[in-house]
Amino acid sequence: MFKKVIATLAMCFAAASFAAVDANKATAADLDGLKGVGPSLSQRILDARKAGEFKDWPDLMQRVKGVKEKSAAKLSAEGLTVNGQSFNGAAAPAKASKTAKVADAKPAKQ
Repeated sequence: MFKKVIATLAMCFAAASFAAVDANKATAADLDGLKGVGPSLSQRILDARKAGEFKDWPDLMQRVKGVKEKSAAKLSAEGLTVNGQSFNGAAAPAKASKTAKVADAKPAKQ
């Protein structure tokens, strides 16, 4: 009987350790508990959240310095979510760069 209780408690703790951490609700300790998130990144997330909750991953990536697609994918794999959603790899559409505008321009007539 005692072994069953211990096994059940161990399973509960294991499940809790793999639970998702939502960027809009997490404390500094919750964020620090994720692999890849240190005190400085957790503070940047909390500071950005003071301006308002994150709408989605692109919003978080835009507002938190140092979080781009690659790091967002890693953080999501570790359990970080935004409004309960994992990062799906689709970032916000980038603004057209100067090189893209030049490439789209019509060639000069000769």
